[in-house]
Amino acid sequence: MDVPVLSSPSTRRLAQAWLSDVEVLTQRLLAAIFTDNPEWTDYASVPRDDLHEGCLTYLTRVLEVLSGKVAGPAPDDEVVAAIARHRAVQGVPLEVMLRTFRLGGRIVWEALLEQAQATGIPPDAVLEAGTAMWTVIDGLSSALSTSYRNSELDRVRRDEQRRLALVEDLLGSRAGDAGFAERAARELNLPSSGSYLIVVARVTAEGVSALAGPQTALDAFGIRSLWHTRIDNVVGLVALEHRAPAEVLDRLRTLVRGAAAASPAVSGLAEAGKGHAFALIALGTVPEDAKALVSLDERYPEALLVRSPELTRHLVDHALGGVLALPERERETLLRTLAVWLEENRSAAHAATRLHCHRNTVLNRLQRITTLLGHSLDGHRAHVELSLALAALDLP
Repeated sequence: MDVPVLSSPSTRRLAQAWLSDVEVLTQRLLAAIFTDNPEWTDYASVPRDDLHEGCLTYLTRVLEVLSGKVAGPAPDDEVVAAIARHRAVQGVPLEVMLRTFRLGGRIVWEALLEQAQATGIPPDAVLEAGTAMWTVIDGLSSALSTSYRNSELDRVRRDEQRRLALVEDLLGSRAGDAGFAERAARELNLPSSGSYLIVVARVTAEGVSALAGPQTALDAFGIRSLWHTRIDNVVGLVALEHRAPAEVLDRLRTLVRGAAAASPAVSGLAEAGKGHAFALIALGTVPEDAKALVSLDERYPEALLVRSPELTRHLVDHALGGVLALPERERETLLRTLAVWLEENRSAAHAATRLHCHRNTVLNRLQRITTLLGHSLDGHRAHVELSLALAALDLP
């Protein structure tokens, strides 16, 4: 939208007179930037020639709009937008640039007053020029803010996309590349060496993670971590930094509201991919509706079973087939008795105490199981097979 007073010949003449001497105004603005509250100035990342060019371009734009050479101030003024994008990349704060724009407005206003006094422009015309000038400054400042914030949003999006790509590469195709892990660690603000836990937490269809706010919770204890959300799970890279895995797991278990699993400690980010694979295997041993965080270190038998579903089915049929064919009530009683007997180191007396029955009852049930299976329950091999088969029954 055009400035309402740009049709004023006096305003156009005042601005036009300075267009050829805009370098003078540029030097005044540069001096003002570093003498008027210099503690507010943060152009350390901008070379002096670059800053000079930006000030010259900005003041030229102000005078071009005031003189009627170009329409404005447009909300998407491309000249100002280019300055904003350039300074955003250089890391100059928006407040510093807006202050510079206001200082530039003051420089232009003083210059217009000088020109008015030198040429005898009447006071009303000078006031009109001042109104037009500050309207231009406000419009260009608004265009600057919009473009700068858009540039910042684009940068944040690019940074986030790069961060996600780095994490995906660590977990997948570039896992094991020590050089890449070193570079990724710097960008992700994580240690490249030292032990890590890789944690995987399921995400529900509603988008709720099995762990509530793990990043914030671990930060509170000085534990560095990074959490990456995927479609059906959240993956955490947790730097142990001389902490025991159990300490970190205890912190995370206070956040559990679904199924989650952790890898054993792996050595550095270069092994994040291996840790991720281990964590997924451990997660596969946890029922969908469970509320628990398990570690692969606690679930090796179950992990071996879920890695070979077909073989597991054969194992269950071989080890427990005769019992599983029973009606539900008798089946559950015998399976419970067998599980407790094995947990109590095959002591019928200890099992009876836990099952709230007589020792002879336990022995009778074990004899019944032996008959149904057709082989003895004694011996190390039988104990291993029975234990694995019983564990398989609890798997998802």
